[in-house]
Amino acid sequence: MTLPAALFVVCMAFVTAMLSGVFGMAGGLVLMGALALVLPVQAAFVTHGILQLVANGWRAILHRKHVRWDIVGWYALASLIAGGVVTLLSFTPSKPLLFLMLGLVPFLTWLPQKWINLDAGKPVQAFVSGLTVTGLNLTAGVAGPLLDIFFVRTELTRHAIVATKAATQVFAHLAKILVYGVPLFAGQGVGFPPLWVFALAIPLSMAGTAVGGMILNRVSDVDFKRWTRWIITVIGISYLVQAAQLMLG
Repeated sequence: MTLPAALFVVCMAFVTAMLSGVFGMAGGLVLMGALALVLPVQAAFVTHGILQLVANGWRAILHRKHVRWDIVGWYALASLIAGGVVTLLSFTPSKPLLFLMLGLVPFLTWLPQKWINLDAGKPVQAFVSGLTVTGLNLTAGVAGPLLDIFFVRTELTRHAIVATKAATQVFAHLAKILVYGVPLFAGQGVGFPPLWVFALAIPLSMAGTAVGGMILNRVSDVDFKRWTRWIITVIGISYLVQAAQLMLG
């Protein structure tokens, strides 16, 4: 891994953790695409999992009084099952397919709300969210917009949404690290960043999460939901362009 690429990963760890601290999912989407630009797919998945595990875990700790732990429990159980299924399938997407999936995922936020009758506050639906979101996370690298669908009709505040989603994603990213990390390191860890990158990126990720939390306190619930949709849509369009370039090139 070149020095410029390593420094790029470190900087993006801070920026994307701050984004996630405000909007709950935009950061992970940006980080996955950024890592895929400079790393092989397997290494990008594992690196993304580690950095997002720290960012989400720290966010959940910072906002722990707002976490709905009953939702997290059902989600964690489903994540374990989804991880086992994807491991048996031994699926790893190519870079063009990865960017295509990254580009399509944000458009889930534009599904009409009258079509959606999901509520993560209900045990069965919290379990279903764990299966589907973790499954998409393990194939597309991110699944924030799908997770968001399960929170559209909840009565949670913006703080509770960010905190609970962060706690659930700890388990989704643990699954990603295990599913892709075992075969990666069995093959000598080709393309994986050096340890000093994580030594710098992890504290910066935690700092970015804290900064994002301060910004979140200044955002209204209405603006929070409106701006999240538009931001990730723009990101999705840029990934579709990247996918087209890779496929045509």
